[in-house]
Amino acid sequence: MKISTYTGGMVQTNAYLVESVNGNYLVDAPDGVSEWLDRKGVRVDALYLTHQHYDHVEDVAELQERGVKVFAWAKYSKDLTLETYGASWGMPSVAAYQVDQLVSEGNGEYFHLPTQVNHIPGHSSDSITFYLRDAGVVFVGDALFAGSIGRCDLPGGDFDLLISGIREKLLILPDDTRVLSGHGPETTIGREKISNGYLQ
Repeated sequence: MKISTYTGGMVQTNAYLVESVNGNYLVDAPDGVSEWLDRKGVRVDALYLTHQHYDHVEDVAELQERGVKVFAWAKYSKDLTLETYGASWGMPSVAAYQVDQLVSEGNGEYFHLPTQVNHIPGHSSDSITFYLRDAGVVFVGDALFAGSIGRCDLPGGDFDLLISGIREKLLILPDDTRVLSGHGPETTIGREKISNGYLQ
């Protein structure tokens, strides 16, 4: 399995391309990721959204037009994308799309691999993480960053809820688990346990 990172859009949002013998999959869809896939000559089979804030979904409609199936915790809404909230400060509009399949918390199979999905609200009400145990990787969206956590001052934000979710559902993973976040560099669960000031 190969994981590549694309970073783009107004607030430098990460998307992750997972390529395997069983298919190609994308985590989140910031602005420009469709063109990046075109340059790589890669077609993806499914798109998994960690949450639906605008910067993570700007290219969803474009991908959906190409036949990519969209998975998320909740149905599309302008409240989740923050368009309702952000219109007053010039936030980019998002082309409407549909969520093809809602994801449930627990163990399932995504990416053609055993996957543990955890709902960790607090940054956004629909925030989820995807833990690929066999690959030792967790895609966390904006729940957890290297040395930080997701902001909690947007609609649906709740600091205490986010911290408890991180402690109860992420920090229990093996220390060497790679943490791939929606912004910024890669980290590990073990590194965040000992160095993230929000979690001490």
